[in-house]
Amino acid sequence: MPDTEPSVISWIGSLQIWMTMIGGVFTGRLLDAGYFVPTFFTGAVLQVLGIFLMSICTKYWQLMLTQGFLTGLGGGIFFTPALALVATYFDKQRGFAMGVLTTGNSVGGMIYPVVVRQLMPKLGFAWTARVLGFINLGALSVCVALMRPRLPPRKSGPLIDWSAFREPVWNVFIVGWWLVMWSNYYTFYYIASYGTQVLGLSYSAASVLVIILNGVGLPFRLVVPLFSDRFGPLNVIIPVLAIWSVISFCWLGVSNVPGYYAWTAFYGALSASFQCLIPTAVASITPRLDKVGTRMGMAFGLISFASMTGPPVGGALQTADHNSFTGPQIWAACALFIGFLLCSTARFIKAGRSNLKARC
Repeated sequence: MPDTEPSVISWIGSLQIWMTMIGGVFTGRLLDAGYFVPTFFTGAVLQVLGIFLMSICTKYWQLMLTQGFLTGLGGGIFFTPALALVATYFDKQRGFAMGVLTTGNSVGGMIYPVVVRQLMPKLGFAWTARVLGFINLGALSVCVALMRPRLPPRKSGPLIDWSAFREPVWNVFIVGWWLVMWSNYYTFYYIASYGTQVLGLSYSAASVLVIILNGVGLPFRLVVPLFSDRFGPLNVIIPVLAIWSVISFCWLGVSNVPGYYAWTAFYGALSASFQCLIPTAVASITPRLDKVGTRMGMAFGLISFASMTGPPVGGALQTADHNSFTGPQIWAACALFIGFLLCSTARFIKAGRSNLKARC
């Protein structure tokens, strides 16, 4: 779709991520109720079906329905229950366990761009998409076969735990997380576009940026949670966000290709470090373990609106500024910095201002 504006195309991916996260509002509760297996199976079928149907698409609206809606719906059904299920199996080493789980994000972020880059010129769009579908089919089949709930079902209870919104630490942390992801999703969507439009990189070279952005985070998703288990997820999130905010502002000063590759590596490492701590952080501010599924679903449901609006808002700012990246870069960096301040505030609300050594 060469004639379609980047901000318009970004709505496809934004819808997919939004559907993936908003689904947790409904399916997180199904984990607590004991329906993990049928829930995961249904989501897996819909996601794989969406990818295969995407392979026969030729128009924008068709991609919106298949890649955006159907694939996102499938992911939304199984994503949050899968995260929450793993969290219920661990206590002391929960951070490391969740870190291992989120390495799939980095691995997939490396494998999928490489597959597309290698197969698209040889097989074309349709069969490249089908190969991606078969990869998902195999991976999700293993999950369906092995993943089982540990806790006894909690049959009663609402989809939304409204008591969470009476907890200051919950409210402040969620708003901070929302702003961080608002910024993060814009950067992830447009990092390759900046390379091609501003620095003159080819499509092939720009795709390497995406691989670096995702792949560099793999070791950090394993190491950072070890600090989380020792010091507490909120205590680790604060320095990660502080450094990440500085790096985000540094994007304004990147003017050459080597510097951009280096900046991308730093950004990807910090983004991965933050994201691998999120499931553990949500569990740590949830008072009861049998409500983790519900609370995590609520959290991802709220964050879904950041994922849906971040890339289009940034794209609109870029278009309004005569296709300049400066405006959206400043907006993204400021949003990330305010998110850092709010997440820091949430930590002090939970532990108290004077208790700097508390594990939380």
